[in-house]
Amino acid sequence: MSAASLKVTTTSRPGSRLAVEVAIPAERSQASYEEAITRLSRSVNLPGFRKGKVPRTVLVQQIGALRIRATALETLVDSVWRDALAQETIEALGQPELSGSFEELLDTFKPGEALTVTMETDVAPSPKLKSTKGLKAEAESVAFDAAKVDEMLEQSRRQLATVVPVEGRKAEKGDIAVVGFKGTYSDDGSEIEGGSAESMDVDLEHGRMIPGFVEGVVGMAIGDSKTVDCTFPEDYPKEDARGRKASFAIELKDLKTRELPELDDAFAKQASEQETLAELRSDLEQRLKDDAERRSRSNRHDALLAALVEQLEVELPESLIQQEVRNLVEQTAGQFAQQGMDVKSLFTPELVRNLMESSRPEAEERLRRSLALTALAESEKLSVDDADLNAKLKEVKGQLSGERDIDPERLRQAVLDDLLQEKLLGWLEENSTVTEKAPEAESDAAKANKPAAAKQSAGKAKASKAKTDKADSESAES
Repeated sequence: MSAASLKVTTTSRPGSRLAVEVAIPAERSQASYEEAITRLSRSVNLPGFRKGKVPRTVLVQQIGALRIRATALETLVDSVWRDALAQETIEALGQPELSGSFEELLDTFKPGEALTVTMETDVAPSPKLKSTKGLKAEAESVAFDAAKVDEMLEQSRRQLATVVPVEGRKAEKGDIAVVGFKGTYSDDGSEIEGGSAESMDVDLEHGRMIPGFVEGVVGMAIGDSKTVDCTFPEDYPKEDARGRKASFAIELKDLKTRELPELDDAFAKQASEQETLAELRSDLEQRLKDDAERRSRSNRHDALLAALVEQLEVELPESLIQQEVRNLVEQTAGQFAQQGMDVKSLFTPELVRNLMESSRPEAEERLRRSLALTALAESEKLSVDDADLNAKLKEVKGQLSGERDIDPERLRQAVLDDLLQEKLLGWLEENSTVTEKAPEAESDAAKANKPAAAKQSAGKAKASKAKTDKADSESAES
């Protein structure tokens, strides 16, 4: 039977779903039943009969009428679904769901009689924008900070510093103290798990240890011992230690400091590919200016996308949301794998469930942004020229010349998506108004280091599972 023989009625459902009602003619239900008998007869071996030659009545008795009908119905539903999709040009996302159970449908199925089947499926959403031009957004502008050039130079000096012993003075901020220590909780006198070390190098800098520890070591001389009172932070990784007061018996065994190289042309050659300190300063300044501009542009684009999403009218199908959630979890797993973590043992079923739950809002937001851009491209007839695509593709291929196992079609699509997004965001900037807003109270560094909810969950799991040789000595670190 051809797809044109089917009477198909479609009804929209909430959540970008479509109900597809198919009226199956009697002759098609009978044909499916006959085909099921023929197919099952080839799998039955009965003494005295050749395979495939078992009489119909014997076959029905041997297999059972219910099994034959179930097989026929399963094949029938599958085939009419494919034909209905082709006939109505429906873009289904995933497999359909029967309206009602298979058992209920089987009760009504009688070979040789007409049958009506209703199935539901997610379909590709149809995003629409209430408005595309004249959008208004606020974005934080990132200014170039000349002071950061000196900070970066100082960081390089510290990295290239020579560690030398300290003689004739007490410990000072910035030194490296070699200490032995033993920690106990003040409330019950119990030992702090992992809060002891025979010998450990401690940078005497603020924030490197729990509050009070570094301050207690400063002023000690080699060979001195003292007890230092500390308080664990409220956000300390180990829950049972949060906010608790503790005492650390500390012995200063040795003291070292860093001798920084002179800030001159020789340092510039050692720290970079530049020949002079002036060239190094200029290079760092340009990099920081470029970075500030990139971050400002990123902030503008984020604000414009948020404004565009506010104009979006769309229903997100659950299948797309779940796929995007899986993508986010897989990305998180990949990031942890790159850091050398054992993803198989870390990502337990419970953790994966938690990650999927916590990743859902981000997944929905990503989908809305993507669909908003898709709707913008369609509304304003924006596309990428073949010449621009080919030129960029050539450039990317040159950068990946040493890479293997690159799918050319996937690479082409990825480049096309990037170019189209760049063009769409540029169009938004030209046709929208972006005003500057005051910087957030949170520092840029804090923003960069602030993990997503999914990574926080995985990080907590890692903290509870990981056991390294340094665990005992590093427990006191904040």
